[in-house]
Amino acid sequence: MLSNMACSLILHKRINTTVAKAKELRKFIEPIITKSKTDCTHNRRTAFAYLKQKDAVAMLFRDVATKVAARPGGYTRILKIGNRLGDNAEMCMIELVDYNEFISTEKKTGAAKAKSTRRSRSGGTKKTTEGKATETTESSDSSDSSENA
Repeated sequence: MLSNMACSLILHKRINTTVAKAKELRKFIEPIITKSKTDCTHNRRTAFAYLKQKDAVAMLFRDVATKVAARPGGYTRILKIGNRLGDNAEMCMIELVDYNEFISTEKKTGAAKAKSTRRSRSGGTKKTTEGKATETTESSDSSDSSENA
């Protein structure tokens, strides 16, 4: 069951399953993905011994390994999506982290928006207004003192 789920995860990049199965799948597939980073015959045969599907192994070494090459671990993400209607089992979506384009683009655009918004709200206008007010007060005090002297 785990090898079939792992092959489905590699081929489809995300699958829906129960939380217990997803947690076991994470323990099963993360060492295989780590082995896929170094493309050698031994690692390919080891991955094939676990997965038992030629096309899944080929996609793992060709596509997935190139995307996760810089990542030191944590290749999967589990997102809980509620309970199943029939038996009320806790369901989740397990996905490969680097293949979720929606979240990665949202983070990039959100970070850019947040930085620009944060800069405009930093109180720069209040500080400059207060700074000018204190400067004019100080200059008027110094001019008053020079007139009085």
